[in-house]
Amino acid sequence: MFTDMVGYTAMGQRNESLSLALLEEQRKLIRPILARHNGREVKTIGDAFMVEFPNAVDAVRCAYDIQRTIREFNLSVDVDRRIHLRVGLHVGEVVESQGDISGDAVNIASRIEPLAKDGGVCVTYQVHDLVKGKVDITLSSLGPMWLKNVAAPIEVFKMEMPWENEGTRAITRLDTKRVAILPFASMSPDPNDEYFADGLTEELIDRLCQVKELGVIARTSVMNYKDQKKNASEIGRELKAGGLVEGSIRKAGNKIRVTAQLIDANTEEHLWSSHYDKDLDDVFSVQSDIAEKVVQELRIHLVEQEKMALEKRPTENTEAYTCFLQGTHLLREAEEAPIRHALELFERAVSLDPSFARAYAGIARCHLELAYEGYISFEKALEQSWPRVAKALELDPNLAEAFITRADVLFMADDLKGSQVEIRKALELNPNHARAYLIYAHASAALGETDEMVRNIEKAYQLDPLSPEVIRYVGQYYLYADRKEDCLKHSIKTLQFEPYGTNRYLFDYYIETHDLEGAERAVREMERLGPTMAQTYLNRGYLAAITGDTKTAMEMINKLESDVLAGTARSTLAGVIYLGLGNQEKFFEYMFRAAKDHTIPGSLLRFNAATRGIRSDPRFAEIFVRAGMPSPHA
Repeated sequence: MFTDMVGYTAMGQRNESLSLALLEEQRKLIRPILARHNGREVKTIGDAFMVEFPNAVDAVRCAYDIQRTIREFNLSVDVDRRIHLRVGLHVGEVVESQGDISGDAVNIASRIEPLAKDGGVCVTYQVHDLVKGKVDITLSSLGPMWLKNVAAPIEVFKMEMPWENEGTRAITRLDTKRVAILPFASMSPDPNDEYFADGLTEELIDRLCQVKELGVIARTSVMNYKDQKKNASEIGRELKAGGLVEGSIRKAGNKIRVTAQLIDANTEEHLWSSHYDKDLDDVFSVQSDIAEKVVQELRIHLVEQEKMALEKRPTENTEAYTCFLQGTHLLREAEEAPIRHALELFERAVSLDPSFARAYAGIARCHLELAYEGYISFEKALEQSWPRVAKALELDPNLAEAFITRADVLFMADDLKGSQVEIRKALELNPNHARAYLIYAHASAALGETDEMVRNIEKAYQLDPLSPEVIRYVGQYYLYADRKEDCLKHSIKTLQFEPYGTNRYLFDYYIETHDLEGAERAVREMERLGPTMAQTYLNRGYLAAITGDTKTAMEMINKLESDVLAGTARSTLAGVIYLGLGNQEKFFEYMFRAAKDHTIPGSLLRFNAATRGIRSDPRFAEIFVRAGMPSPHA
């Protein structure tokens, strides 16, 4: 066991005599408790206790009693004389010498303690497994967490204090105006009709997103709950959403049966429910009615523009709409074949209805995704996507997703300010679109606007908390904004949701903090999760380069070389490895080629530790000038 007084160092600087008095009071309170639970005080380290127990049950009960006693003490004294304590527990073998103990188990225990909140206790999964069913104390998982100088993440549990629940129940009520539309269950006899249920989910999200008074969780996050059996209160807590919409759809031929209900996640009470038996042609009226009933039940007053958005019909052609839903379903996959199939379906949709604006935006989106995934050049994507998105906005000047797609096109073309202008237009129409905030964050990062970068990526994270892409960039942009502690805290919280992406930015964190052992752990985890991914080759190659392993660095460059000539998103990565090898000429050769191909990684060049040593070189500013981007020295 390790214990620690929260804020003790700062207190000592403000009021040394008070800090010493509280330290003595803490010792008087804790030592009798240790004796009752067979704890051996190994030593005190300033304000901290290091304690050994004969078994995990004694240790857990002791930790609970310590925090209960401290709480009771705090209730009887003035605020400035209260003791704030946190406790960490781990179990394992130790080496004893002259009354002291050491070993990995001791190190891990010391890393666990800072994860506890003021008044809290954290334990490792080993402790949890040993006391499960043996103590009347609830331990809740915080998920796997990276600990400094520990090779692999360790699952950590927090002790649920009964007084904590009583004190926070009233203030942690979830806002029912923060809504999650959960994946509608497909009850159709044909399993190939599953796209229709997913499509209905996404269409409801799109409609409700345009209501400014609502906060609507993005599709990427809610789809994590497809086919899951979690109850409403669990999902509500995980998404911080008080209003949940769930339902089912059965499609058979030209008939649909839809059920839907609105649930208060705080109480699991059904606030509204209904069912519809309609022809397929009436699917838009069903979507509008569900959206309107949700808004009415939550007592939201709609302005005229929002009413029109809820009732809007994207097309009058049911077959075209079916193609659109199928294409949208396929576009979520990162592989070339499904993206190209989605492109065919969107093109089929516009052939059936040439006025279908959203289908034109879908065509543009396919070309952008093909480029971002490295299947076509950026130049080709820009050539194909620009006229399609222009057509979408000609047909529907109020189509938020078309403005977002045009912003993405401009971002790809290195017109960063233009991209931001389009995003602002989109957010006026749809203030809940997580991807809009994500693109805005990317443009701000490439421009070096750190405050805007962080503000927008945090907004994207609020709306899409389980999106792997968003999770990754929150950590990356915290690091770019020199918020290293926030970067680490974020990685601990989200590692279980996006292990590969988290290790991507943790690698950069370790390089930034000169922790080569940490960088090696991160890249090994990337190799385990994505052995053939380009970012894995980059990080392995760069680490090899800066540690003198030229052979491995060149092997990674060779693996990336095909991307260099293709003008794809990954065409700059080999250049970064050359920079690690000290070959600046090759680095600038790759970057000038990338500037021509619109594949310049603006945020990486501005912020990543790899480029720090060459930013004063006049050629560095020239990269941005050639790409048509503002120079970092301007």
